Amino acid sequence: MPVLGGQPADVFDALSAVGVASTGGYRHTVQIRIFVTGGTFDKEYNELSGTLAFKDTHLPEMLRLGRCRIEVSIHTLMMIDSLDMTDADRALIAEQCRQVTEDRIVITHGTDTMVETATVLGAALPRDSGKTVVLTGAMIPYAFGSSDGLFNLGSALSFVQVLAPGVFIAMNDQCFSWDRVRKNRETGVFEFP
Repeated sequence: MPVLGGQPADVFDALSAVGVASTGGYRHTVQIRIFVTGGTFDKEYNELSGTLAFKDTHLPEMLRLGRCRIEVSIHTLMMIDSLDMTDADRALIAEQCRQVTEDRIVITHGTDTMVETATVLGAALPRDSGKTVVLTGAMIPYAFGSSDGLFNLGSALSFVQVLAPGVFIAMNDQCFSWDRVRKNRETGVFEFP
């Protein structure tokens, strides 16, 4: 039997300890806000121009395909490549995270500047803010069919439910604190510095 705080616990006791609630015999999780910012996650191939471009977010389709059963609210803040993201864009993301009523937030984001945005959020949302924010993205567009995006999204949704307040990055089947991560541009993976 699992042990929680030195005492035997079942899975539901462990989940309850990290904020998963139980009411009326039915177990449910807190609502999660998902902010969409663009990035490779949502790029599509334009056959006419031969370029990658943005149209609409793939999040609803991905959640359906992944058989997601948690309550989420999706809000598109922007649809841009993270290399085009400005300080004003990052300030908007931070302000939106502060303003929403949900304490659990997932942000889809381009991988090139994800660490920079996480750094801004880490400063704007200290642990005592009560907010748990997990950024995630993809190295290959979801529309290509062989994307890591679906796996990374599922990981982020799982991590955001159980992590203590703070800002994190979920990529490559790992979770990193905002101040203990870098993107290795030679290997294309996120890692501890």
